[in-house]
Amino acid sequence: MTDRVYPSAKPQNMNGGANRTFPATKAQLYGATRPIYRPQPKPPRHRRGCFCRCCCWFILFVLALILLIVIAGAVVWVLYRPQRPSFFVSSLKISTFSLSSSPFSPQINSIISLILTARNPNKKLVYYYDPMSIAVSSDGIDIADGTVPGFVHGSKNSTTLSLAMNSGGPRKIDSVSAGSLRSDLNKKGKLPLEIAVETKVNVKMGALKSNKVGIKVTCDGINAAVPKGKEKPKDAVSDSNMKCKVKLRIKIWKWQI
Repeated sequence: MTDRVYPSAKPQNMNGGANRTFPATKAQLYGATRPIYRPQPKPPRHRRGCFCRCCCWFILFVLALILLIVIAGAVVWVLYRPQRPSFFVSSLKISTFSLSSSPFSPQINSIISLILTARNPNKKLVYYYDPMSIAVSSDGIDIADGTVPGFVHGSKNSTTLSLAMNSGGPRKIDSVSAGSLRSDLNKKGKLPLEIAVETKVNVKMGALKSNKVGIKVTCDGINAAVPKGKEKPKDAVSDSNMKCKVKLRIKIWKWQI
C-alpha cells in the first residue's frame, strides 16, 4: 500500500493582503491608523470682494462730494464775487484820561469818542450784524469799552458807527500796568491804542442766507494825545480813514434758504 503525501496548505491572510506577517510590524500598524490626506477647500472670497466694493463706492462718493463743493464754490464766486467788509477808524479822541498816583491801588478813568466806518464793497451781498462789542486798549491794558447795536449793512453801502466809550468809572489796574501807562505819558504825552471789535454776522446772497459766522476787526497803530487841564481833545487819526484788519470766515457749503 502506497502512502500518499499531501502538501501542507498555505496559511491564509486574514486581512485580505498577501505577504503580511503576523504579528503586524510598526509600519503596518501606523499605516493602518493614519488618516487619508484630503486637501482643505479654500475659504470663500465673496466677503473680501464685498469689502473692496464698499471701499470703492465710499471713495467715489467722497470724491463726488468734493467735486460738487468745488463746482458750487466756483459758481458762487463767478456770480457774486464775494468780498470781505472793510472797517476804518474815522475819528478817535480822548476826552478824559486820569491815572491815580497811588502805588498800591492805581485806578484809571477814561472817556473816548470813537467814529468807526463800515463799508460793504459787494454788489449783491447783504450783511446782518449782531451787536458789536468794542474795546480800546493800550499795551494790552483795557482802558475803555463800548457796544454798538446790530444793524443791516446793505450792498455798496457805508455805515458810520459813532459811540462814546468809557472805563466804567474808576477802574482798578495793577501797579505794573499803571507804570507802563505812566511811562508812555511821560515820554510822548500820547497813548498807543488798539481797537478790537468782535461780533457775528449773517451773509445774505439772493435768496440764500448763511449761518452766523464770527468776525473780528483789529485797528492798531493809533497814538492818541491825552488832553491836559482844559485843553480840547485832539483827533488821533491824521488822515481821513485808518484801515483796520478784518478776519471773516464764511463756509460756502453751509448756506440755508
